[in-house]
Amino acid sequence: MFEDISKVILLSDLDGTLLSTDKKITDIDRRAIERFTSMGGRFTVATGRTVQSFEQFLSILPLGYPIIMYNGAAIHDYKSGKTLYTHPLPVEARSYVEELLELMPEAGGEVLKTDGTYVFSNTDYQQLHTRLCDIVPNYAELEEIEDGGWLKVLFSMSPEDVEHMGLLVKKLDHEGVDYVKSSDIFLEMLPSGVSKGSALAEYRKLSGMEGCTFVSVGDFDNDIEMIVEADLGACPANAEKSVKEKADLILDRTNDEGAVSELIEYIIERCRK
Repeated sequence: MFEDISKVILLSDLDGTLLSTDKKITDIDRRAIERFTSMGGRFTVATGRTVQSFEQFLSILPLGYPIIMYNGAAIHDYKSGKTLYTHPLPVEARSYVEELLELMPEAGGEVLKTDGTYVFSNTDYQQLHTRLCDIVPNYAELEEIEDGGWLKVLFSMSPEDVEHMGLLVKKLDHEGVDYVKSSDIFLEMLPSGVSKGSALAEYRKLSGMEGCTFVSVGDFDNDIEMIVEADLGACPANAEKSVKEKADLILDRTNDEGAVSELIEYIIERCRK
Protein backbone atom coordinates (compact mmCIF):
# COMPACT_ATOMS: atom_id res chain seq x y z
CA MET A 1 0.00 0.00 0.00
CA PHE A 2 2.93 2.36 0.65
CA GLU A 3 5.37 1.03 -1.96
CA ASP A 4 5.53 4.32 -3.92
CA ILE A 5 5.20 7.70 -2.19
CA SER A 6 4.22 9.33 -5.49
CA LYS A 7 1.05 7.24 -5.34
CA VAL A 8 0.13 8.39 -1.83
CA ILE A 9 -2.55 11.09 -1.56
CA LEU A 10 -2.95 12.73 1.85
CA LEU A 11 -6.32 14.42 2.44
CA SER A 12 -6.39 16.65 5.52
CA ASP A 13 -9.30 18.33 7.23
CA LEU A 14 -8.70 22.01 7.99
CA ASP A 15 -10.24 23.24 11.25
CA GLY A 16 -9.08 21.26 14.26
CA THR A 17 -6.61 19.25 12.18
CA LEU A 18 -4.31 21.19 9.86
CA LEU A 19 -5.25 24.56 11.34
CA SER A 20 -4.20 25.36 14.89
CA THR A 21 -6.58 26.81 17.46
CA ASP A 22 -5.78 30.32 16.19
CA LYS A 23 -6.59 29.22 12.60
CA LYS A 24 -2.99 29.08 11.36
CA ILE A 25 -0.85 26.35 9.84
CA THR A 26 2.01 25.56 12.20
CA ASP A 27 5.56 25.84 10.90
CA ILE A 28 6.18 22.16 11.65
CA ASP A 29 3.20 21.12 9.52
CA ARG A 30 4.16 23.49 6.72
CA ARG A 31 7.71 22.11 6.57
CA ALA A 32 6.43 18.53 6.66
CA ILE A 33 4.03 19.17 3.77
CA GLU A 34 6.85 20.73 1.74
CA ARG A 35 9.04 17.69 2.44
CA PHE A 36 6.25 15.26 1.57
CA THR A 37 5.47 16.94 -1.74
CA SER A 38 9.16 17.35 -2.63
CA MET A 39 9.47 13.57 -2.30
CA GLY A 40 6.57 13.13 -4.73
CA GLY A 41 3.69 12.76 -2.27
CA ARG A 42 0.37 14.40 -3.12
CA PHE A 43 -1.19 16.66 -0.49
CA THR A 44 -4.63 18.21 -0.56
CA VAL A 45 -7.53 19.18 1.69
CA ALA A 46 -11.07 18.04 2.51
CA THR A 47 -13.07 20.83 4.08
CA GLY A 48 -16.53 22.20 4.71
CA ARG A 49 -15.40 25.55 3.31
CA THR A 50 -16.51 27.03 0.02
CA VAL A 51 -14.60 27.86 -3.15
CA GLN A 52 -14.49 31.51 -2.05
CA SER A 53 -13.67 31.01 1.64
CA PHE A 54 -10.72 28.71 0.91
CA GLU A 55 -9.00 31.28 -1.33
CA GLN A 56 -7.36 32.92 1.72
CA PHE A 57 -5.22 29.78 2.13
CA LEU A 58 -3.98 29.50 -1.45
CA SER A 59 -1.03 31.85 -0.93
CA ILE A 60 0.25 29.89 2.07
CA LEU A 61 -0.83 26.43 0.98
CA PRO A 62 -0.46 26.08 -2.79
CA LEU A 63 -2.21 22.87 -3.82
CA GLY A 64 -1.69 21.12 -7.12
CA TYR A 65 -4.56 18.67 -6.67
CA PRO A 66 -8.35 19.04 -6.43
CA ILE A 67 -9.93 19.82 -3.06
CA ILE A 68 -12.99 18.24 -1.46
CA MET A 69 -15.25 21.13 -0.43
CA TYR A 70 -18.68 21.82 1.11
CA ASN A 71 -18.18 18.74 3.33
CA GLY A 72 -18.25 16.51 0.29
CA ALA A 73 -20.86 18.16 -1.92
CA ALA A 74 -18.20 19.33 -4.39
CA ILE A 75 -14.68 18.72 -5.64
CA HIS A 76 -12.94 21.84 -6.96
CA ASP A 77 -9.65 22.21 -8.83
CA TYR A 78 -8.09 25.65 -8.34
CA LYS A 79 -5.37 24.78 -10.86
CA SER A 80 -7.86 24.59 -13.73
CA GLY A 81 -10.45 26.82 -12.07
CA LYS A 82 -13.10 24.13 -12.57
CA THR A 83 -15.50 22.41 -10.21
CA LEU A 84 -15.12 18.75 -11.13
CA TYR A 85 -18.02 17.28 -9.16
CA THR A 86 -21.13 18.49 -7.36
CA HIS A 87 -24.02 16.82 -5.57
CA PRO A 88 -26.62 19.49 -4.73
CA LEU A 89 -29.46 19.41 -2.24
CA PRO A 90 -32.97 18.52 -3.43
CA VAL A 91 -35.37 21.39 -4.17
CA GLU A 92 -37.27 20.50 -0.98
CA ALA A 93 -34.36 21.90 1.03
CA ARG A 94 -35.94 25.36 1.02
CA SER A 95 -39.13 24.12 2.71
CA TYR A 96 -37.04 22.17 5.24
CA VAL A 97 -35.17 25.35 6.16
CA GLU A 98 -38.42 27.27 6.48
CA GLU A 99 -39.76 24.62 8.84
CA LEU A 100 -36.65 24.69 11.00
CA LEU A 101 -36.67 28.48 11.22
CA GLU A 102 -40.28 28.39 12.40
CA LEU A 103 -39.31 25.95 15.12
CA MET A 104 -36.01 27.67 16.00
CA PRO A 105 -36.14 31.32 14.86
CA GLU A 106 -32.97 32.09 16.82
CA ALA A 107 -30.86 30.06 14.38
CA GLY A 108 -28.43 31.81 12.06
CA GLY A 109 -28.13 30.39 8.59
CA GLU A 110 -26.65 30.49 5.12
CA VAL A 111 -27.01 28.69 1.80
CA LEU A 112 -23.76 27.73 0.11
CA LYS A 113 -23.46 27.54 -3.66
CA THR A 114 -20.45 27.44 -5.98
CA ASP A 115 -20.97 31.11 -6.84
CA GLY A 116 -21.07 32.35 -3.24
CA THR A 117 -22.55 32.27 0.25
CA TYR A 118 -26.08 33.55 0.84
CA VAL A 119 -26.89 34.57 4.42
CA PHE A 120 -30.60 34.46 5.21
CA SER A 121 -30.41 34.80 9.02
CA ASN A 122 -27.62 37.09 10.18
CA THR A 123 -27.41 36.37 13.93
CA ASP A 124 -24.37 36.91 16.16
CA TYR A 125 -23.30 33.30 15.59
CA GLN A 126 -23.74 33.71 11.85
CA GLN A 127 -21.57 36.84 11.93
CA LEU A 128 -18.94 34.85 13.81
CA HIS A 129 -18.94 32.25 11.04
CA THR A 130 -18.62 34.95 8.39
CA ARG A 131 -15.57 36.37 10.18
CA LEU A 132 -14.01 32.93 10.60
CA CYS A 133 -14.39 32.24 6.88
CA ASP A 134 -13.15 35.73 5.99
CA ILE A 135 -15.66 36.20 3.18
CA VAL A 136 -18.09 38.84 2.00
CA PRO A 137 -21.44 37.01 1.78
CA ASN A 138 -24.58 37.89 -0.09
CA TYR A 139 -27.42 38.90 2.23
CA ALA A 140 -30.90 37.85 1.11
CA GLU A 141 -34.23 36.66 2.39
CA LEU A 142 -34.60 32.91 2.10
CA GLU A 143 -37.29 33.22 -0.58
CA GLU A 144 -34.96 35.42 -2.67
CA ILE A 145 -32.25 32.75 -3.00
CA GLU A 146 -32.64 31.03 -6.35
CA ASP A 147 -33.35 27.31 -6.51
CA GLY A 148 -30.71 25.00 -7.89
CA GLY A 149 -27.12 24.43 -6.92
CA TRP A 150 -27.65 24.52 -3.16
CA LEU A 151 -24.68 22.44 -1.99
CA LYS A 152 -25.36 22.75 1.71
CA VAL A 153 -27.15 24.86 4.31
CA LEU A 154 -25.25 25.80 7.45
CA PHE A 155 -27.04 26.68 10.69
CA SER A 156 -25.08 28.57 13.35
CA MET A 157 -26.23 28.60 16.97
CA SER A 158 -25.13 28.25 20.57
CA PRO A 159 -23.83 24.75 21.47
CA GLU A 160 -27.00 23.91 23.37
CA ASP A 161 -29.18 25.02 20.43
CA VAL A 162 -27.10 22.92 18.04
CA GLU A 163 -27.76 19.90 20.24
CA HIS A 164 -31.47 20.75 20.32
CA MET A 165 -31.71 21.10 16.53
CA GLY A 166 -29.76 17.87 16.12
CA LEU A 167 -32.42 16.05 18.13
CA LEU A 168 -35.22 17.92 16.39
CA VAL A 169 -34.26 16.99 12.83
CA LYS A 170 -34.30 13.29 13.74
CA LYS A 171 -38.04 13.62 14.31
CA LEU A 172 -38.79 15.48 11.08
CA ASP A 173 -39.63 13.87 7.75
CA HIS A 174 -36.88 15.49 5.69
CA GLU A 175 -36.23 13.09 2.83
CA GLY A 176 -33.18 13.51 0.64
CA VAL A 177 -31.02 15.33 3.20
CA ASP A 178 -28.76 14.47 6.10
CA TYR A 179 -27.73 16.64 9.03
CA VAL A 180 -24.18 16.65 10.40
CA LYS A 181 -22.61 18.55 13.26
CA SER A 182 -19.43 20.20 11.98
CA SER A 183 -18.50 22.06 15.18
CA ASP A 184 -19.99 22.88 18.55
CA ILE A 185 -21.87 25.81 17.01
CA PHE A 186 -22.59 24.56 13.47
CA LEU A 187 -25.11 22.06 12.13
CA GLU A 188 -25.18 21.44 8.39
CA MET A 189 -27.81 20.17 5.99
CA LEU A 190 -26.21 18.08 3.24
CA PRO A 191 -27.62 16.01 0.39
CA SER A 192 -28.51 12.54 1.67
CA GLY A 193 -25.51 10.22 1.56
CA VAL A 194 -23.08 13.05 0.86
CA SER A 195 -20.02 13.37 3.07
CA LYS A 196 -16.29 13.82 2.78
CA GLY A 197 -16.22 10.03 2.51
CA SER A 198 -18.59 9.90 -0.48
CA ALA A 199 -16.51 12.64 -2.13
CA LEU A 200 -13.35 10.60 -1.50
CA ALA A 201 -14.99 7.72 -3.37
CA GLU A 202 -15.64 10.12 -6.28
CA TYR A 203 -12.06 11.41 -6.00
CA ARG A 204 -10.73 7.91 -6.67
CA LYS A 205 -12.47 8.06 -10.07
CA LEU A 206 -10.67 11.24 -11.20
CA SER A 207 -8.08 11.03 -13.94
CA GLY A 208 -4.61 10.24 -12.60
CA MET A 209 -5.85 8.76 -9.33
CA GLU A 210 -5.81 5.15 -10.48
CA GLY A 211 -3.98 2.82 -8.12
CA CYS A 212 -3.36 5.52 -5.51
CA THR A 213 -3.30 5.01 -1.75
CA PHE A 214 -5.52 7.48 0.07
CA VAL A 215 -4.68 8.63 3.59
CA SER A 216 -7.10 10.93 5.44
CA VAL A 217 -6.94 12.80 8.71
CA GLY A 218 -9.68 14.66 10.58
CA ASP A 219 -10.94 15.50 14.05
CA PHE A 220 -14.73 15.91 14.04
CA ASP A 221 -17.94 14.02 13.25
CA ASN A 222 -18.05 15.30 9.67
CA ASP A 223 -14.67 13.60 9.06
CA ILE A 224 -15.70 10.09 10.11
CA GLU A 225 -16.89 8.86 6.69
CA MET A 226 -13.67 10.10 5.08
CA ILE A 227 -11.58 8.33 7.71
CA VAL A 228 -13.47 5.09 7.10
CA GLU A 229 -13.34 5.40 3.29
CA ALA A 230 -9.57 6.03 3.17
CA ASP A 231 -7.02 3.24 2.89
CA LEU A 232 -5.59 4.63 6.13
CA GLY A 233 -7.68 6.92 8.31
CA ALA A 234 -6.04 8.95 11.06
CA CYS A 235 -7.02 11.58 13.62
CA PRO A 236 -5.12 14.05 15.83
CA ALA A 237 -4.95 13.64 19.60
CA ASN A 238 -7.59 16.36 20.02
CA ALA A 239 -10.18 14.48 17.93
CA GLU A 240 -13.65 13.68 19.21
CA LYS A 241 -14.09 10.29 20.85
CA SER A 242 -16.44 9.22 18.04
CA VAL A 243 -13.67 9.90 15.51
CA LYS A 244 -11.00 8.05 17.49
CA GLU A 245 -13.25 4.99 17.58
CA LYS A 246 -13.23 4.83 13.76
CA ALA A 247 -9.61 5.82 13.03
CA ASP A 248 -6.94 3.32 12.05
CA LEU A 249 -4.30 5.58 13.60
CA ILE A 250 -4.64 7.97 16.54
CA LEU A 251 -1.78 10.46 16.44
CA ASP A 252 0.05 11.57 19.58
CA ARG A 253 0.07 15.24 18.63
CA THR A 254 -2.80 17.72 18.57
CA ASN A 255 -3.55 20.22 15.81
CA ASP A 256 -1.55 22.79 17.80
CA GLU A 257 1.47 20.47 18.03
CA GLY A 258 1.81 19.41 14.38
CA ALA A 259 -0.42 16.35 14.06
CA VAL A 260 -0.23 16.43 10.26
CA SER A 261 3.58 16.44 10.38
CA GLU A 262 3.46 13.35 12.61
CA LEU A 263 1.25 11.60 10.07
CA ILE A 264 3.58 12.57 7.23
CA GLU A 265 6.53 11.15 9.15
CA TYR A 266 4.56 7.92 9.56
CA ILE A 267 3.81 7.77 5.80
CA ILE A 268 7.43 8.41 4.82
CA GLU A 269 8.63 5.70 7.21
CA ARG A 270 6.10 3.22 5.83
CA CYS A 271 7.22 4.01 2.28
CA ARG A 272 10.86 3.45 3.22
CA LYS A 273 10.05 0.03 4.67
